[in-house]
Amino acid sequence: MLARRLLMSILLVVPVGPVAAQVTLVRDTTTPPPTTTAPPAAPMSAPSPTDTVVVPFDDRYPPSEDHAKTMLERSPRHGEFVDVTSPSGVALRTWVSYPERKDRAGTVVIIHEIFGLSDWIRGVADQLAKEGFIAVAPDLISGLGPGGGGTDSVASRDDVVKLVRTLTPEETTARLNAVRAYAAKIPAGNGKIATMGFCWGGGKSFAYAANDPPPQAAVVFYGVSPDSVTLPNVRAPVLGLYGGDDARVNMTIDAAKAALKKKGHSYDPHLYDGAGHGFLRAQSLRGGANLAATRKAWPEAISFLKKYLK
Repeated sequence: MLARRLLMSILLVVPVGPVAAQVTLVRDTTTPPPTTTAPPAAPMSAPSPTDTVVVPFDDRYPPSEDHAKTMLERSPRHGEFVDVTSPSGVALRTWVSYPERKDRAGTVVIIHEIFGLSDWIRGVADQLAKEGFIAVAPDLISGLGPGGGGTDSVASRDDVVKLVRTLTPEETTARLNAVRAYAAKIPAGNGKIATMGFCWGGGKSFAYAANDPPPQAAVVFYGVSPDSVTLPNVRAPVLGLYGGDDARVNMTIDAAKAALKKKGHSYDPHLYDGAGHGFLRAQSLRGGANLAATRKAWPEAISFLKKYLK
């Protein structure tokens, strides 16, 4: 008898007509190998900042950059380019979007990103018009491009950035003052003006809240706060809307809060977890966080504007 193996043979006779089939069953009693436990499944990781999501068309919010041109083409609202003369005599190419309403409307001067007057900025203007405001979006680098052109005259986005960086604070303010003066005289407007800026323009919107006279209100999308010399002069109420993962900008929030609180002026910053810089334009990025931020921040902006421009 073998020590490690016992073979048991059982002869089965199964009738299958005139012949019997023999089946031998063999049971192996060898000690089975030890069972192993599968390692636990790795926990699902959070979406990567580079993950993208599909952004559906939704007319309650501004379009993402990819949808802007299509949304402009579909819009039933009137929009047009006008030239606004700057103090130096430069014609500032300016996009104006009008709401469909029977009474006078408040006006929002949009200060573009460092990428200039793009289709996306015009899409934001159209969305503001849908919300009932007149939106005025100047190309602040008008006259600085080849042949005296602006954003449309240069070959690449990098070239636009270079031109925007040539604008001094004084020249930027002078150009905004000219656009504001034009906006205040639009016959369909009620004379009340707010600013709304993005990225580079967000910082300029915040700084323009210190202008004399100040606008009725200022909306800042992910723009840096003014310096310590300018902050004490901020008098317009300011709404700040920031991506939570935008430390370069967000590190300037606390100083602004302290300075404006000391002066008794209104500054209401909101940070959106997981969202990055430029979230309103790049809605498909950061695994849905930018889209979620857009859907929270835009209603905040509209409510704020309605409060101060009615």
